Amino acid sequence: MTENINVLIVGVGGQGTLFAGKVIGEVAEASGLSVKQSEVHGMAQRGGSVVTYVRIGEQVVSPLVEKGEADIIVSFEQLEALRWIEFLKPNGTVIVNEQMISPMPVIIGAAKYPTDIFERLERAGVKMVRVNAVEMAAQCGNPKAVNIVLLGMLAKRLPMSQELWLGAIADQSPAAFKVANLEAFNKGWNIA
Repeated sequence: MTENINVLIVGVGGQGTLFAGKVIGEVAEASGLSVKQSEVHGMAQRGGSVVTYVRIGEQVVSPLVEKGEADIIVSFEQLEALRWIEFLKPNGTVIVNEQMISPMPVIIGAAKYPTDIFERLERAGVKMVRVNAVEMAAQCGNPKAVNIVLLGMLAKRLPMSQELWLGAIADQSPAAFKVANLEAFNKGWNIA
């Protein structure tokens, strides 16, 4: 691995973006790679935007990913993909969960949720992978495992072994959700 891999994980508070970042960090370190992370989650408890910057490589100095530098954006919700798309490299990939979560301006009627998000992403010329991670997580017995499905899709694109990913998810998952989370990860991995 010669170049760093830059990843943005974006969503809203409560979707498990921080958990995903924690697992990525554990797997990268177990692989002998350098990893730096930074999270921004100001109003996360109120459903606000959350972003985790992750940089993985042989030698990573700074955790921040600048505009136009992300190799992959994993969006846990449609609108967040559009909000952060300018951070994606021209040849980068955006993985988008099809779920729609209305931000506060939409909830109070001050704005409308865009109905053309996927069309706008396509016009931006990015590589886009759409997934109904909510449905896939429910099939695994844990409707909250959306983040784990998306993590599986991301993991397939990163240079770390599947065994390390499964071990980290098993370590980080509460006992009651361990089996469902491992199944959710494998679903994401297999459709990637």
